[in-house]
Amino acid sequence: MNIPASAPRPKSGAIQQAPAGLALCLVALLAGCASEPVSHVVSAPPPPPPMAAPTATVVTYPAPAAPTTQTTQTTQTTPSGTVVTTTQTQPVAPQSPPVSTIIVTQAPPAMQTEAVQAQPTSSHVWIAGYWTWRTTQYQWISGHWSLPPYNGAKWMTPRWETENGAYRFYEGYWN
Repeated sequence: MNIPASAPRPKSGAIQQAPAGLALCLVALLAGCASEPVSHVVSAPPPPPPMAAPTATVVTYPAPAAPTTQTTQTTQTTPSGTVVTTTQTQPVAPQSPPVSTIIVTQAPPAMQTEAVQAQPTSSHVWIAGYWTWRTTQYQWISGHWSLPPYNGAKWMTPRWETENGAYRFYEGYWN
């Protein structure tokens, strides 16, 4: 190697020590990677257990097959000996019980106060509001005016009844 005479010459020991110092730094750096750092796990407390939703059981009963008409047949014999048969068919008011009930372990909320609106016609009947069960909670069904399905029909109000420590809902229906 040609080094100009005017350049300062390093001492021979410094050249030999530079690779050794570099190797020592490299070993120290890699040795630090080999050990695991002290870990401090910081976490939030566990979430509270989920609130148990009130349980509900929906029980469905098949609707009874009720005749919608009634036929009356009358047979008479006239003084002249003629037999006369009279057949009369009349509609029968359906008297079906509710087709489903719901059983819930949570008591229904208190009834709400409603403002009754003006009656649309004299034939309309006021159906009062009530609490029903939808999926996992109570839902208020607002009152409304309704036309009965036939003359003389009476609205049987939906109701909640206590049964074996639970609450059973009976749907309203026309009777």
